[in-house]
Amino acid sequence: MPWLQLTFQTTQQYADDIGDALVSLGGLSVTLMDAEDVPILEPLPGETPLWNHIQMMVLFDAETNTEQLLKIWQNHELSQHTCNPKFELLEDKDWEREWMTRFEPMQFGEKLWVCPSWKPVPDETAVNVMLDPGLAFGTGTHPTTALCLRWLSAVDLNDKEVIDFGCGSGILAIAALKLGAAKVYAVDIDPQAILATQENAKRNLVEDKRLVVGLPEIVEGLKVDVIVANILAGPLESLAEQISCLGKSHAKLAISGLLDSQADGLLSTYQQWFDMDEAVFEQEWARLSGEKKDPV
Repeated sequence: MPWLQLTFQTTQQYADDIGDALVSLGGLSVTLMDAEDVPILEPLPGETPLWNHIQMMVLFDAETNTEQLLKIWQNHELSQHTCNPKFELLEDKDWEREWMTRFEPMQFGEKLWVCPSWKPVPDETAVNVMLDPGLAFGTGTHPTTALCLRWLSAVDLNDKEVIDFGCGSGILAIAALKLGAAKVYAVDIDPQAILATQENAKRNLVEDKRLVVGLPEIVEGLKVDVIVANILAGPLESLAEQISCLGKSHAKLAISGLLDSQADGLLSTYQQWFDMDEAVFEQEWARLSGEKKDPV
């Protein structure tokens, strides 16, 4: 079953109250971690010690409206004691435990492979993206990433400019470059995602002038040929007009990170600017694609 995880930092003083408040808003579980690598020695009888600075992770159902929840939380009196709250898809934990021992190179379409560094490349003549587990979301195993990789593999990217909106690990941006894109802008609001993309670009020898990595501000005012966004349904809805403005006339679009139950709503939203194709589904997830309409 898919989940969403809300992650932020807080302090010992407010951790319990914040956890209780988020559970009352639909949180299913709360996990606390040390945010500063400070050891806790053996406690005295009856003590439940906590670190001074805490990384808190709250699990929510994948159907949660993330934009609405964050707006509600921003108006809560305890929100002032949280730092940089963000939602992310939670990858399957069984897969994470099995990655190093069982994961094999994966093929997407006719010519694209994603390969872990500890396995031999199956086809030296194919387009091979080398990717290991890292700090940010996106390895190819999650259905939303797989759906986007298959779409990229089928699109003509030769000499095209591409935006990977919400780049995570950089897997889609790197794949686009290796599939022939002239230039790719990989953007994310998460500094860890930017770092992960830069490191994976180095591993794949594409950290040149054709790849620009940074915050979404770097693409303001741009018009590109292809846009791919594998994020979440809430941001895809609220950012729809902004994303649409990044495309030239007849630009190609693919969006994912949404559940199959959310596809119709987002299809209706993006039809304002794009001639949309039928949704493509894998397990409980969906991908939408389309082509930018001519200006009226």
